[in-house]
Amino acid sequence: MKTLTEMRERLVEIESELRAFKQRLEDESRNPTEDEKEEVRAKLSEADELQELIELEKRRIDLEGKFASTDNDDDKKHRAMKPDLDDKRSLDLGKKKVFGSLGEQLQAVMKAGMGQRVDPRLYEIRAATGLSEAVGADGGFLLQEDFSTTLLQDAMATGRLASMCREVTISSNANSMKLPGIDETSRVSTRWGGLLGYWVDEAGEKTASKPKFRRIELNLNKLVVLVYGTDELLEDATVLEQVIRQGAAQEIGFQLDDAIINGTGVGRPLGILNAGCLVTQAIEAGQAADTVLYENIVKMWSRVFAGSQPNAVWLINQNVFPQLATMSLSVGTGGAPVWLPAGGASGSPYSSLMGRPVMPIEQCASIGDLGDIILADFGGGYILATKGGVQSDMSIHVRFIYDESVFRFVVRVDGQPVRASALTPYKGGASWTQSHFVALAAR
Repeated sequence: MKTLTEMRERLVEIESELRAFKQRLEDESRNPTEDEKEEVRAKLSEADELQELIELEKRRIDLEGKFASTDNDDDKKHRAMKPDLDDKRSLDLGKKKVFGSLGEQLQAVMKAGMGQRVDPRLYEIRAATGLSEAVGADGGFLLQEDFSTTLLQDAMATGRLASMCREVTISSNANSMKLPGIDETSRVSTRWGGLLGYWVDEAGEKTASKPKFRRIELNLNKLVVLVYGTDELLEDATVLEQVIRQGAAQEIGFQLDDAIINGTGVGRPLGILNAGCLVTQAIEAGQAADTVLYENIVKMWSRVFAGSQPNAVWLINQNVFPQLATMSLSVGTGGAPVWLPAGGASGSPYSSLMGRPVMPIEQCASIGDLGDIILADFGGGYILATKGGVQSDMSIHVRFIYDESVFRFVVRVDGQPVRASALTPYKGGASWTQSHFVALAAR
């Protein structure tokens, strides 16, 4: 008879085989043949039998553990693998045993991966799809729901831009999402890409018009963080939680923000600097290199959508700050500062321009390059699609000779601006386009 581990591993194999078969049918757009149907029935029958045997074996081991007075080697082996449903370290939320902290769970994953006793709480949170699931030395487990959500929330807090975007969730049965959008590039002659109203006399002829639509397609990309942990570090759950949670969350947040600003749209989200909807404000005549003038700020403000102004933020590289602090408005032959507070350098500098926050972020370009200062409305102009929380896997083999284990965190996400192009307003001309996103040209 197979051991519990062998039976569980076979169940995972069957599930993986059936999932791959289903995907093949979808890719080939066909129904299964009679032979294929028979093969599926056989696998399902085998799976049912394995599940029944697993339950019987678990009951046998449980009884053996309660009534056996002595332990032989085989008994110890079985009991080491038996889920201890009365584990006093568990926290009981409803009827489900869970971990008290992320560090405690990661420590349990590490021990399971090293072939030690498998913590029963890991079986409670095994990945239903099998994609992150295994039993044995290379075992990987899905983070239980509360930790998974918390880790993603940490990433959103560290990643300052991701939390500002319009977020949508892709269902568990899909890897992409298609959304309708208005295909509008100009409001000079029509609105909504072709919609037009008329003033007509009584009984006058009416001309039909219609809006124009486009399809916004979001396909999930994979963002991965690998964390190496020494055996010494893994012995301390408190340190482990602090290091791995902070490190993974901050890196996920950093990469999300970088993609929202600089992403190419290939294998990652499309960033605003590479999007067709970006408005690039020209510099002033004779403007010196690596400078930001008050005239730049005023003109950038005039080119963001009026509806976006109450929600927009200014993003800058921190080396742009000296330019903001020394901006002045020419008055006759002199000038007056426009950003420093009344107390000058003795007081805290303002943290807003035109009433909107100024946020220094690493992902903005260095001063003088396109993207060193950006005016952006992410809530109205950028859509971010996510699926589930953060998946984690663990392996002891990759760095075995160095006494290190490897944890892998995976987030699936995609994003792009809502608009495909900048908009020419009804009045103002094609040289004064507007958008949710405005950047100052290179200088």
